[in-house]
Formats: sequence, structure tokens, C-alpha cells
Amino acid sequence: MKRARVVYGGTVHSATEKDSNSLRLADGRTVSQEEVAWLPPVEPGTVFALGLNYADHAKELDFNAPAEPLVFLKGPNTFIGHRGETVRPSDVTYMHYECELAVLIGRQARNVSREDAYNYVAGYTVANDYALRDYLENYYRPNLRVKNRDTCTPLGPWFVDASDIADPMNLSLRTYINGELVQEGNTKDMIFSIPYLIEYLSSFMTLNEGDIILTGTPKGSVDTKPGDNVVTEVEGVGRLENTIISDEALRT
Repeated sequence: MKRARVVYGGTVHSATEKDSNSLRLADGRTVSQEEVAWLPPVEPGTVFALGLNYADHAKELDFNAPAEPLVFLKGPNTFIGHRGETVRPSDVTYMHYECELAVLIGRQARNVSREDAYNYVAGYTVANDYALRDYLENYYRPNLRVKNRDTCTPLGPWFVDASDIADPMNLSLRTYINGELVQEGNTKDMIFSIPYLIEYLSSFMTLNEGDIILTGTPKGSVDTKPGDNVVTEVEGVGRLENTIISDEALRT
């Protein structure tokens, strides 16, 4: 089942996909997908983001593949919903998308084995975790200005139950800018798999229901400009649409 959180009539609603053009709200009403404002499909708890979790992406950035997961945290301010606007600062020369499979933890997890890891996954959504390369200290220590900026992580549109994804480690990922395919990869090429990451993180801290793991992005980083329409897509999970705006637009 595909679930969403939307604003309709000034109220936040839970919704499910009725068809490609409409939603069924929890109160039974059917509305067009164009009539609502989309929120992230889940309210994130602690969010873990992976750097350089695809060898081809590490190679395109001239880094060796890491021997241990490169993990950093993200605050709630950065998340926006489907069809939201991401602000590109005026002083930035290179701001690129990162199409990622996002994994939602479904129950408290501590010292979980790889073999048991999927029993702690509630489901999946799509993330687009923009990076502002100008602000990067280095790729092993992404700083706050790179990965925790307001509006810089669209999430959604759907939360898809884990039972509906047969093999999350074999899903295609694609990114389109203004309709042109610019990034393509597959989750099977992750350096550290979903079970590995759950085992690794839960070995030294407790994972809680609602926590999210952003699993990294494959190669294909391209600069984005104000006015660009960016679509990040994960097979079976959804197509997440987003528009880049300038910070000057916020003041007009």
C-alpha cells in the first residue's frame, strides 16, 4: 500500500493512493492529487544519512570506497514534501541532487543481526538529499551547511510498506532534470547493504520507530539551477518531484 500525508482544506490528512490521479483521504473523501499540498509521508525521528555508499559515486568524486559506513545526522528542518521547493543560495556554484532509497525503522532495535534486520523495517520512501558542494569541508565530514539546510531534502511522495517491496537491494534509481535522464543506478550496488547498516547502527545505539536511514546515491551528480524541475525515482517506491528556486525569490 502507498500512503501519504497531505494538507487539504487547511487540515493535515493521512491518505492512500486511489489511482494515478487521485487520493483517498482517511475520512473517505476522494481528492485529486493536484488539490493537495504534500508533506513528507512520515514524520522523521532520527535521520541517518550515508556518504559515499556507492563505489561509482565515490569514484566520480575521486575518493576511495570507505571501509566503514560514513554516517551523519540530519535535522527535521531540512525535510519537505513532494512538489516542494528547494532553495539554492545565491553564493553557491554547485548544488546537486542525490536520489536515495530511504528506509523507515518500524520498531525499537538494539544489537540487531544482519539476518534479522528486515524484521525491523516498516517500509520505504524516496529521498532527494541535495548537497551544496561549495560548503563541503571534505567528503568524509559533511558539515551542517552542506546537509542540514532548510528545504534541501525532499521526501516522498509515498510511504510503501516493506511487504510490498520484494527485494529492496535490487531497485533501480533514476533522476531527471527537466525531463532529461541524468542519473541511473541500482540499490544492489550499495557498498553497505540495508541489513549491514541496521546491524552497524544498532550495535552502538538504539534505533527507534520512525527513525530513517538514507542509504546513499549512485554516480551522476549534475548541478541544478533555479527553475529546474527535478524528479528522483526509486523503482516500486515512487517518483518524487521538486523545483529549485533562488533565495532571491523568497524576498520578492
